[in-house]
Amino acid sequence: MPGGRLTQQERQQIALGLADGLAYAEIARNLERPTSTVTREVMRNGGPTAYRADLAHRATQQRSRRKQPAAPRDPGAPSQAHGRDADAVRAYEETFTTVLIQSGTPKMMARVMSCLTLTDTGSLTAAELVQRLQVSPASISKAVAFLESQGMVRREHDERRRERYVVDNDIMYQSMMASARSTAHMVDIARQGVGVLGSGTPAATRLENIARFLDFVSESIARAAEQARDILHTQPEPPKDSTT
Repeated sequence: MPGGRLTQQERQQIALGLADGLAYAEIARNLERPTSTVTREVMRNGGPTAYRADLAHRATQQRSRRKQPAAPRDPGAPSQAHGRDADAVRAYEETFTTVLIQSGTPKMMARVMSCLTLTDTGSLTAAELVQRLQVSPASISKAVAFLESQGMVRREHDERRRERYVVDNDIMYQSMMASARSTAHMVDIARQGVGVLGSGTPAATRLENIARFLDFVSESIARAAEQARDILHTQPEPPKDSTT
């Protein structure tokens, strides 16, 4: 199986595959590459509708030139906490971010969410996010505001009075409840439309059906989220005592 960076010819094959409506997995098989490689390549360079082989190749070359040589690692020390492999963590973070983007999360918001989720503390300051993601403070601020509106991030202050952005073990619960509230609001708006358009008219009937459907979905989401948190929620294992 080929390794290393994608060649310009491979990128052209990816573009042709996207134009033909092929799935990432099929394009990857044709290239004898992992599906994750093709997925990351496309999502980094405009997504399936805007991907251009020449632009993607040029952008990759520019990113490569901008990278600074990494400091040599101490072979006797673990690369990350808990003995994790740093390269494996970086690759997984890219994969996690790509999945968030594919699920509809805007790119910058997905990068911030991934960065926060994959830290053991579950919290970082704006300065730490800027340093890790190499983006502007304004980009971080905008991303956090969006994630906060979705119930996925909260703000708190540490002992140095710095604002920290936090995700915790209730992240999915909070997100689902925010979704349920948003859906319930749509129900209210749809039912307002029934009164405006006149009960029994075709348009009002359509809105009433929408309201009933969304009302059921909203209640189901909230109920399922409550049940799942009560039944499935677990805590991280405490650190092992090295003396035992």
